[in-house]
Amino acid sequence: MNVAITGGYVVPVDGDPIDGGTVLIQDGKITAVGADVTIPDGVERVDAAGRWVLPGFVEAHGHVGVHEEAEGWAGQDTNEMTDPNGARLRALDAINPADLGFADALAGGVTTVVIKPGSGNPIGGQTVAVKCWGRTVDEMLVREPVSVKSALGENPKRVYGDQKKLPSTRQGVAAVIRDAFRAAQDYAARRARAEAEGKPFDRDSTLEVLARVLDGELPWCQHAHRADDIATALRLAEEFGYRLVVNHGTEGHLLADLLAERGVPVIIGPLFTSRSKVELRQRSLRNPGILARAGVEIAITTDHPVVPIHFLVHQVTLAVKEGLDRRTALRSITVNPARIMGLDHRVGALKPGLDGDVVIWSGDPLDVMSRALRVFVGGREVYGYGEDGGTVADPFYRESR
Repeated sequence: MNVAITGGYVVPVDGDPIDGGTVLIQDGKITAVGADVTIPDGVERVDAAGRWVLPGFVEAHGHVGVHEEAEGWAGQDTNEMTDPNGARLRALDAINPADLGFADALAGGVTTVVIKPGSGNPIGGQTVAVKCWGRTVDEMLVREPVSVKSALGENPKRVYGDQKKLPSTRQGVAAVIRDAFRAAQDYAARRARAEAEGKPFDRDSTLEVLARVLDGELPWCQHAHRADDIATALRLAEEFGYRLVVNHGTEGHLLADLLAERGVPVIIGPLFTSRSKVELRQRSLRNPGILARAGVEIAITTDHPVVPIHFLVHQVTLAVKEGLDRRTALRSITVNPARIMGLDHRVGALKPGLDGDVVIWSGDPLDVMSRALRVFVGGREVYGYGEDGGTVADPFYRESR
């Protein structure tokens, strides 16, 4: 798709704003961003004068498509809570593109989401990054797998404690993870010997995935709220040498210096929830700012549907109100999640070579009165806010564009 978005206040995020700038998209990719961009013949022009133009937001931790809204148990495929080690499971296989959450995402300026299994298992499965528009998940795919989801704390302890089996305590949860990685180390050694000797080798889909984590190919997305669980996450990562990404990090501010020292990023949130369980006692909109000032790379998440995905930018706005600086705030839903999740070669900023995922806002997106007016994914317009107050985000609209 070829389109030039002209005359807007362009915020590349990974660069200085451009007043009266142009974003040129050709064949689905951004080819130019600037004040004096030559627009080739035949390119559709979109006038963004008086509007703000930003990259599509990136939600780094959500369950849209696997935890469908308004579907009850029939649309709930977030957790396979029958095996503590679900490394072989793939969120990709459970996503329904017709979930209402995808349309909500576009309305909130979110064009890419990293979808993760839930936190019912110590090892939940493989995550996937998709665009928020498409008929099938295969059409929406950005990268798969992106990481492996794991959980510490209350959730796996409760799930398996109710079943009266391992793991029913925090020490049991850590033991399951440790045993799984030791088995993966042994598996990788046997596989290497078999390959060196030219002998056949029986593959194990669970241990193959964990071996990729140990090799540094896939980061380990660790659900952890409490400071003691975050400390356990750091301990396990140091023991096995994998790339750790703390997810949620509700008490991460208590260990901010350790996280910064070890270069461990935090995907923090959701931030609009009540303190519904013990792990959330320290939940505060001040925490993102505390982590960022300590030098921790942060991304902010809704954990959709815990907080509706179109409220992502509003969480950021209120985090700014509570001390997060504006530059980091915008980066926390664009450049940072893209880099943390290994997607920055595709999304997260407005610059040549990246996907043509662009959102035209009525004004500053950190102003709660601003709204996403037009959304482009790969240069194709997939969402528009009508002058009559109605939204246009259905398959007929998509086909017509």
